[in-house]
Amino acid sequence: MAKFEIKKAKDGQDYFNLVAETGEVLLSSEMYTTMKACENGVASVKKNAPLEERYEMLESANGKFYFNLKAGNHQVIGTSKMLATAEDAKAVAAKVAAEAADAEVVNVEAAAAVAEAAPVAEAPVEEVKAAPAEKKETKAAKLNASVAPEDFDWDAFEGGDIYGASKEEIDEAYNKTLSKVVENEVAEGEVTSVTKREVVVTIGGKSEGVIPVSEFRYNPDLKVGDTVEVFVESAEDKKGQLVLSHRKARALKSWDRVNEAFEKDEIVKGFVKTRTKGGMIVDVFGIEAFLPGSQIDIKPIRDYDAYVNQTIDFKIVKINQEYRNVVVSHKALLEAEQAQKRGELIGKLEKGQVLEGVVKNITNYGVFVDLGGVDGLIHITDLSWGRINHPEEVVSLDEKIKVVVLDFNEQQQRIALGLKQLSAHPWDNLDPNLKVGDKVSGKVILITDYGAFVEIEPGVEGLVHVSEMSWSPRLHSAQEFLKLGDEVEAQVLSIDREARKISLGIKQLCENPWDNIRTKYPVGSQHKATVRNITNFGVFAELEDGVEGLVHISDLSWNKIKHPSEVVATGDVIDVQILEFDENNHKLSLGRKQLTPNPWDEIEAKFPVGSTVEGTVASLTDKGANITLDGDAEGFAFTRELVKEDGKQAVAGETLAFRVIELRRSTRRILLSHLRTYAEVKEKAAAAEAESTKKAVKKVNSNLEKTTLGDIDALAALKEKLAKGE
Repeated sequence: MAKFEIKKAKDGQDYFNLVAETGEVLLSSEMYTTMKACENGVASVKKNAPLEERYEMLESANGKFYFNLKAGNHQVIGTSKMLATAEDAKAVAAKVAAEAADAEVVNVEAAAAVAEAAPVAEAPVEEVKAAPAEKKETKAAKLNASVAPEDFDWDAFEGGDIYGASKEEIDEAYNKTLSKVVENEVAEGEVTSVTKREVVVTIGGKSEGVIPVSEFRYNPDLKVGDTVEVFVESAEDKKGQLVLSHRKARALKSWDRVNEAFEKDEIVKGFVKTRTKGGMIVDVFGIEAFLPGSQIDIKPIRDYDAYVNQTIDFKIVKINQEYRNVVVSHKALLEAEQAQKRGELIGKLEKGQVLEGVVKNITNYGVFVDLGGVDGLIHITDLSWGRINHPEEVVSLDEKIKVVVLDFNEQQQRIALGLKQLSAHPWDNLDPNLKVGDKVSGKVILITDYGAFVEIEPGVEGLVHVSEMSWSPRLHSAQEFLKLGDEVEAQVLSIDREARKISLGIKQLCENPWDNIRTKYPVGSQHKATVRNITNFGVFAELEDGVEGLVHISDLSWNKIKHPSEVVATGDVIDVQILEFDENNHKLSLGRKQLTPNPWDEIEAKFPVGSTVEGTVASLTDKGANITLDGDAEGFAFTRELVKEDGKQAVAGETLAFRVIELRRSTRRILLSHLRTYAEVKEKAAAAEAESTKKAVKKVNSNLEKTTLGDIDALAALKEKLAKGE
């Protein structure tokens, strides 16, 4: 059964090896500063070992193969030994995947301490006296010295006695000059050779180790004689070569170095390995750190690839201890340097001072200029006296320009610059004889909803308000009259040289149609007009360009309408009559219904109050019914007036006789009643019968005294009969 052996290195740090049941070391960890961290590393291996995607197969410079086991955050948590072939490396990885999860954890140092504490029986030791060393000078000792070829003793050489001592003694003396090489440990070595592909390092052993130069990419200044840390992967391979790795040595101690640099706020060197989503991957002490794109430089990056394979200074800005993620920033160093330079420069600044700088960045609102490590902003309004749409019309990237200091804030360390202030204001060169009423020409450089700006001279522009573009009282959009780039003529309406403002007008160069409006359109005259706009209260109709009038809703039709759209539509050409003028305000009142007879003159004559007419129930409402009369006239009858003689209610489509009970000229309304057509006849008949009965009773009463008792009975019977209407 495999087991994790936790050990302690010479420097007091802890590490572990995953050892197979056969004693073969399958996996080795990095160095940990605490036992707890080392135990967490074992737990991480147990968790990630069964996952196939956690293994990274690699080939060393000497042609051997090994693999790294990585955690979910891509941090290396274990490395295998060097193996002859890729198949061997895969086989060992398979063992790790199969046995790591269930492997036993053994603290070797603790177990050794327990073993030492146990009593051990001592065996008797026989004292042996050392034989005295013989000191003798032989002929061979003399030959050990460097001699000339003619003095060399070839007889001694052929006899094998050229060392001056036994070969074992010489080997022992030689071995004492060598350092002890311990596999899977970090040692210090000295660079003895540097080529384009390899770095040769000695650690005091019998042979030197060859390390790929790619492992030193972070240190382009590496030279012979430098001391570097290396990880001893193998003391001797099949070729007798010492196998070293600088990358693994850095990885074992990298986490402590990273934390130390972070705590001390140190500047570290890092090698930019590659681009990734959102930034770059940087090698810092052998750890892959993330460099966000926003933290590369203080200016926008145009080419990210230019930073790849470069060694740059960084500052560690964030560390996630749980996932071992490191975030670095190059921008933080530049900002600190820039802040220092900015403070020094601002201390020397004065308003009005002229400086030279380089255009560093161009935005929609202005230009950032590098004044020598410090940036200042030229707002778009301070680039040119004339109106521009974008700063690129005036300056370009990396262009050297002179600027003037307009303002600066020492607390916020902001510098406001100006470019146009270095040249005279165009208003200073404006013709002093230009006055109100003069005719000028220029080019439309800006159009807004309220008007257009016309440049009459470079840097001098005037506003043509939309109301000054046409004599029409209707509100127009400036885009209906002008477009960018148009060459126009205008009249100066006002000029303010102190405020540097000019008001222009275009319509003043055309004849005002309202000057002779009464002559051309007298009151009562009839004309054709085009419907331009429809509102709830009426219709605006145009007689000609610049002359419009209002047809009020009450003057559109003799009949009652709810909205003007019921009788006209936009664009219709209609006949109108001039009703009234307001020359001061350029207002004209028009009428349409006045061109046709008033239908109520005929209705009053045809349907007088009290007359009985025939009508058809057109539709029923909550309050009554609409009745259609002869000649398309319409009337209205309330519900109570629709009761028929048989007591039933009139229904839609039924034709009946109606009595005209009221004509309302102001509201154009005819009130009708079917009930009254038959109710009045009954009332008159009942009244006549009542009057006849009254007269008969009076006559009977006058003759009552002259009758007999029998006559009285007969008269009583007659009275009762009359009362019943028989």
